[in-house]
Amino acid sequence: MDWLHYVLIAACVVLSAVFFFVGLTYRKRVAEKEIGSAEEEARRILNEAIKSAEAKKREALVEAKEEIIKNKNEAEREIRDRRAEIQRTERRIQQKDEALDRKLDNVDAKEEQLNRKIKEAEASVAEAQKLKQEQLKVLERMSGFTVEEAKAHIIQAVESDARHDVAVKLREIESDLKEDADRKAKEILSLAIQKCSAEYVSEATVSVVPLPNDEMKGRIIGREGRNIRAIETATGVDLIIDDTPEAITLSCFDPVRREIARQALERLISDGRIHPARIEEMVEKARRDVEATIKAEGERAVFELGLHGVPGELVKILGRLHFRTSYGQNVLRHSLEVAHLAGHIAAELGADVTLAKRAGLLHDIGKAMDHEVEGSHVSIGVDIAKRFKESPEVIHAIEAHHGDVEPRTVTAFIVDAADDISAARPGARRENLEAYIHRLERLEEISNSFPGVEKSFAIQAGREVRIMVKPDMIDDDGMVILARDLSKKIESDLEYPGQIKVCLIRETRAVDYAK
Repeated sequence: MDWLHYVLIAACVVLSAVFFFVGLTYRKRVAEKEIGSAEEEARRILNEAIKSAEAKKREALVEAKEEIIKNKNEAEREIRDRRAEIQRTERRIQQKDEALDRKLDNVDAKEEQLNRKIKEAEASVAEAQKLKQEQLKVLERMSGFTVEEAKAHIIQAVESDARHDVAVKLREIESDLKEDADRKAKEILSLAIQKCSAEYVSEATVSVVPLPNDEMKGRIIGREGRNIRAIETATGVDLIIDDTPEAITLSCFDPVRREIARQALERLISDGRIHPARIEEMVEKARRDVEATIKAEGERAVFELGLHGVPGELVKILGRLHFRTSYGQNVLRHSLEVAHLAGHIAAELGADVTLAKRAGLLHDIGKAMDHEVEGSHVSIGVDIAKRFKESPEVIHAIEAHHGDVEPRTVTAFIVDAADDISAARPGARRENLEAYIHRLERLEEISNSFPGVEKSFAIQAGREVRIMVKPDMIDDDGMVILARDLSKKIESDLEYPGQIKVCLIRETRAVDYAK
């Protein structure tokens, strides 16, 4: 059985090999056939691609040749145009050259003609100069003036005419301005003054306490002067006990302390019990009463003006002005009047009335503290206003009302004018006699310092200066200029209330005697 098995296996192997060979041969034939078909298709596609490329190449060559021909034609046309333009330009240049040559020829001819005329003109000028010199000599001989003297005479005449014209113009301008300004100012100030009428009480820096009899002086002095020492120590006021019958004088630079001492002394005199303990008690009561009066006066002033938002401490400082005087004028009354005047003026001018009243009321606030703080009342007032955070307009009005700085706001100008009006009222202030006389002497001295002034007189309590001028030195036109210069000099060198009228008088006299 084994050999049969091996034979079958061998037969199967042989059959498998035969079938494999037959299949391999078949597949080879099929593959060769497909390869041949693919090669034919590839050759066909290649031939078609070559034909298409050649066709496109021919088309591109044709298009390129056409473009080259087109560009060539355009270039040739542009070259022809350029050549034509160049030819036209050459012709124009040639024509300009020819015209320029002709002009040069004309210029040469004209230059020769001009040189000839210049020579003729120089000869004419020389002849004219010669004639002028001869005529000048004739004129000098006929007029009796040299050339320089004639020039000076003409200049003097022109200057005189100019001065006359300037003086006339000044008169016209000043007349127009004064008429308008005076009329408007008079209207505003008269309305403000009419609406505010304040009375004045002359006060001094000393207080006089009347006594029922002279024996009271001894009781006030006390045993070995203990009572008077107690009063002076408690109040800080000097008691002057002299030969004045039935009166004691209180002297102190601080008006509040003087008022406290006055009230305390009057109460002691009325009570009759005068000893150190009683003195201290009465002084304390008087101090409380004066402080209450100060507060009440400050509140009254603020209420009278209708002001709101004034701090309580500032109201108390205002109330201290009730006991303060300046040139005999009560400062609180003066401040109230300035506030009223400022309010009326502001209303007429269309400015802030409340702001003007507030600035007018506070403009002299520094005088309430000037006995206690170093500096002028203006600087003290500015510091107080800044401390209580007043508006910049109010602070500036306080600072500018005496000219320490130039006024920059309408309110500052209004307060300055109102302050001057209040101080310049007849009877408003007392003026020191020595200072008054010095001011009049200074006024006459300033007037006499100008050339051409013969003499001057200060009249009407220094509100007018009458000046006699030398008629041979000052003419009518010069008087206008001199009056203006004098006014400016007085404004810059002299301090005075109100205004000063400058009146110039020029007169000529002819005197003869009949014999």
